[in-house]
Amino acid sequence: MEYDPTRPKWQQIAEVLRQRIISGEYQPRHRLSEVQLEAEFAVARVTVRKATAALREQGLITTVAGMGSFIAERDEDNDQGNA
Repeated sequence: MEYDPTRPKWQQIAEVLRQRIISGEYQPRHRLSEVQLEAEFAVARVTVRKATAALREQGLITTVAGMGSFIAERDEDNDQGNA
């Protein structure tokens, strides 16, 4: 991925992940691996965590202590407004 130097990397990663969720590439209950995302985007773990925190605030993922982050169940009414 080529990053826009004028914007934080975590925001750009969050946008990519959001699009994957909205498009259905990541299905509900799919586990997001911080290790895999760190490798895929070639960033530090803290950057991945900032991106997932933003997605959690948007209600797109949920995090379970000791288990990880998962794609949230989709609310069909909200999907149309977010696409």
